[in-house]
Amino acid sequence: MSDDQTWVPESCTLPGGQRPLRLAEFDNLFATALLAQRRLSPTELLWLLHPAAEATTRDLIGRESSCCSLFSFTLAADTGTLRVDVQVPAEHVDVLDALALRAAARMTA
Repeated sequence: MSDDQTWVPESCTLPGGQRPLRLAEFDNLFATALLAQRRLSPTELLWLLHPAAEATTRDLIGRESSCCSLFSFTLAADTGTLRVDVQVPAEHVDVLDALALRAAARMTA
């Protein structure tokens, strides 16, 4: 998968030089902890993660929320997994699409 970041919205306040590092953090989370992904609606994505990744996930989505306000993350324990609901406004469905593709490409087997 390309590391082209053209899908990153202009509203993201994370400095450009730090974006590859943040993407690498998400890639690592997907590769090591993502068990399943479902698209609940055009604007909502569900990730089921290994519960051992809770601290890492909380930290990462907290930092992402502070620089990219278009994302809304909700984290909850869900029957032996960690559930993360990711929502975006309708005008940013393309960003959620790109994130979903990135996650699927790196998901644990």
